[in-house]
Amino acid sequence: MTTFTLDASNARPVAVRMWREIERITGLGKRVSVKLDEAKSRRSIEQNDRLHAICHEISQQRVWAGKHIDTEGWKRLLVDCFCRETGKAQSQVVPSLDGQSVVNLGVQTRRMSISEMSELIEWAQAWAIDNGVELHA
Repeated sequence: MTTFTLDASNARPVAVRMWREIERITGLGKRVSVKLDEAKSRRSIEQNDRLHAICHEISQQRVWAGKHIDTEGWKRLLVDCFCRETGKAQSQVVPSLDGQSVVNLGVQTRRMSISEMSELIEWAQAWAIDNGVELHA
């Protein structure tokens, strides 16, 4: 499957490339399915960096359940709580394949839109401040 993303700056040349690919595939006697969908902007690199900075600050200053949790762990904890408190899609916790533990099939920030990521960052900053974390960045 090939995905083409077009915007005002590249629509014509990308559409030409797409048409050539359609001609190539149909020339082989195959059928092509084309789906036109509005591409939603995903989180920005700056947003990703900001969230990771917040999570890192928390990891350096807080202990959770008697354990030091790394940056990625704090990100998962924050995203999970954010989703629950805001009524967003929540993760699922399921038994591991060997039945020895549980696995969190978490919500992934890479699938969040720019606006969802902004909400998460604001929520994480508020949580950090409410919980005595000094944010430096």
